[in-house]
Amino acid sequence: MVVIEFDRVSKRFGEVSALDKVSFRVGKGEIFGLLGPNGSGKSTAMRLCVGILRPDEGSVRVLGHDTKSEARLVKRLVGYSPEEPRLYDFLSGYEYLNFVSGIYGLKPEERREKIDRFVEAFGLEGKIDEEIKGYSRGMRQKVSLIAAMLHDPEVLVLDEPVAGLDPRSARIVKELLKGFKRMGRSILISTHILGVAEAICDRVALMRRGRLLVSGRMDELLKMGGLEDVFLELECKEDLREVVEALLK
Repeated sequence: MVVIEFDRVSKRFGEVSALDKVSFRVGKGEIFGLLGPNGSGKSTAMRLCVGILRPDEGSVRVLGHDTKSEARLVKRLVGYSPEEPRLYDFLSGYEYLNFVSGIYGLKPEERREKIDRFVEAFGLEGKIDEEIKGYSRGMRQKVSLIAAMLHDPEVLVLDEPVAGLDPRSARIVKELLKGFKRMGRSILISTHILGVAEAICDRVALMRRGRLLVSGRMDELLKMGGLEDVFLELECKEDLREVVEALLK
């Protein structure tokens, strides 16, 4: 079953072509990664997938719904965490998550149990009642990821999900995503880190300058010729090495 489908999708911003005739499919119960250096069009594809942007050409469908004509419905069906989470700084972490769970229709008695479960998993117990304006980059990322998962969506769209996380939290994200997969959920992630794609994804689409170069299993891509220049652009920075090593364990 195809859950996410990009069919010859193009998106331009003025004279800049962010995506050029990109096509791929994500199946039910699959973790699919968009892998590429910064500026390759990954975040644009993620925003198109959740109906924040509209394609100039082609179509994007999620669970059979066109994200251009049915954007509001798609947004309710999908859990989305952007690369740079924009949270309400004047709220506490718990108030924000309670607010988001209300938007998705969770009953009040469900909210505390679900929020507490994720808060414990991410080790936020001592911080969740503090105002978000005092949160670090990693803590904001954790809250954004929890908000995306709270309503148990059929589809998760996560833009750079381990950005800003410590190795322990990155492994927690990996295990949570594997759990969603076991339940038959479909997950689309983006990353510019080769090791993250290798550790988490079932299949990967390699992107560069708005184009999808090739897709397949990570081990297949690594054996292909002609991709050396792209892989060199994905070299892991030293400050992320511990995170990658934790994910690959």
